[in-house]
Amino acid sequence: MVTGDGSEGAGGPEQTARPGAGGDVEPPRYTKYRSRPRLLRRHEEGNALEELRRETLRRSRGGRGAGPRKPLTFGRAVRWVAGAIAVWLTLSLVLFLISAQIESSKASGETERALAGGFPLASKSTILVLGSDARTASHAERGAQTIGAPSRSDSILLVRTGGGASARLSIPRDTVVDIPGHGREKINAAYAIGGAPLAIETIENYLHITINHVVEVDFANFPKLIDAMGGIDYTGGCVVSRINGGSRNGGYTLRLKPGTTHIDGKQALALARTRKNSCNPSESDLTRARRQQKIFAAMKSRLLSPTTFVRLPWVSWQAPKAIKSDMSGPSLLGLFASMAVGGSPPTRILRPYGGVTLPGGGAGLLVSDSERRSEVRRFLRG
Repeated sequence: MVTGDGSEGAGGPEQTARPGAGGDVEPPRYTKYRSRPRLLRRHEEGNALEELRRETLRRSRGGRGAGPRKPLTFGRAVRWVAGAIAVWLTLSLVLFLISAQIESSKASGETERALAGGFPLASKSTILVLGSDARTASHAERGAQTIGAPSRSDSILLVRTGGGASARLSIPRDTVVDIPGHGREKINAAYAIGGAPLAIETIENYLHITINHVVEVDFANFPKLIDAMGGIDYTGGCVVSRINGGSRNGGYTLRLKPGTTHIDGKQALALARTRKNSCNPSESDLTRARRQQKIFAAMKSRLLSPTTFVRLPWVSWQAPKAIKSDMSGPSLLGLFASMAVGGSPPTRILRPYGGVTLPGGGAGLLVSDSERRSEVRRFLRG
């Protein structure tokens, strides 16, 4: 039997014989089954194919709940980049804290007892930065002390930072002072006689200030830090310096043209060590102190540049190794943060008015009381 829509009825006729008037038989009844429209069948087939495709994609990804890959949008790209930056910064921070914690254990208990302490970022602090004249074996001039032997402080810098303060004061290494228990001598001799503790006590007595922390520059690892940054851009005059007799005698010769030059760690160390400059024989220790400040300023500028971001984990690991300090990881991180926020103030220098011959021989520099008081007031105001 064909239904009204052209399809065949699946059930066939149902005939029921019931006795009625005159013995008539009741007409047969038919059950009609309508087929689905062709458009609906195609839609269902399409859904089945789509479900099969999704299931195949799930299995290929190895995940039961994975759906189709979402399209890459600008917002998703920004989130991916932000996440990668956060991971990179976290890795750098962890490496810095671990390295700083390892290095802080090298500071002696006597040094820590001589300091006032405090957290540099939260309050105003005075940091003593000492660079000794001890060289590595490859950079040692004839007669110079090598690392591990008693050595004089080659550079003496006071940094005022934290709590909105930002100031720097450099003390010439040949300034004549009273070293407790050892009489009048050049200020850099205090470090050779009694290390950092005696240097701290001598400077506090001389300037009538309190020192919170000390940082000793480790010249063995100083070049590694510069190289981890990818070098620095130094701007200055012509320099020709022959370290340990120069390259002709197995040493090292540094040659820099006037202007800005990109230098590596080995060149930066030689530049910081330069006492005699063939380009300008009239240079003094004051000139060398200003040159060292330029190097530190160039390092800071490099650290804050976008190009250093790619090298940040290596820089973070090497930075604490280039110094020896009483500060642990968080305190050292606070110091660097406060210095970054405080900017780059000009470095003041205690200016001598004349010289004097010391009893043991050698010439020293004298600084007037008025000059000393004036510079200390300026420094503490920050």
